[in-house]
Amino acid sequence: MEGIADMGGTPGWGPVQAPRRDEPVFEEPWQRRAFALAILSSRIACDGVNPDAFRHAHERLSRAAYLDDGYYGRWLNGAELMLTERTVLAPGAIDARARNLRGEHVVEPPIPEPARPDYAPTAEGSLRSVDTAPAFAVGERVRAKGRPVPGHTRLPGYVRGRTGTVEVIQPAAVLPDTNAHFQGENPQHVYSVGFDSHELWGADAEPFTLTVELFESYLEPTS
Repeated sequence: MEGIADMGGTPGWGPVQAPRRDEPVFEEPWQRRAFALAILSSRIACDGVNPDAFRHAHERLSRAAYLDDGYYGRWLNGAELMLTERTVLAPGAIDARARNLRGEHVVEPPIPEPARPDYAPTAEGSLRSVDTAPAFAVGERVRAKGRPVPGHTRLPGYVRGRTGTVEVIQPAAVLPDTNAHFQGENPQHVYSVGFDSHELWGADAEPFTLTVELFESYLEPTS
């Protein structure tokens, strides 16, 4: 889907800032708590570890919820969305609790009927084995499909319809497009595909090769 998270290659954000060598993981104490709460909330909402569902929650946040609250604020907002959708929390419950902490004595809304997914990963992590041979070979020219994606995907918008070259065949992995929606793992081969910057952003782009990890179903032969 075309969510706020698909920002790669979009203009207007200024130059990429290199990280500071002394940059801390958490700049403020609340950030480490937010990190822990988001990880725990994601596991509770999914009855297990599903990073694709967590990413899908992020890409459905509003612009303000994704950008204005900072990186760890974004994690909290995504976790709240997952907990609300899976009826672990009622809509508005967090706001009510925050107001109660301020002494406003607000009644927290009741939790709706459970709507948690029937989900269980087949193994730890995302790597899986598949019985089929890779459809593409190293050195082969391939095109990223240009189709619109209604739900979650790891196919970046800026490579859709663009042509690149397979550089490495990576281990097979769980397909995020279905796993994010609890529709099965559907593991596929993964390819490191190199794209010329001019192919992606035109003749005026700085010359370099951008390598993107793409699932097999994202690709098609150029002929």
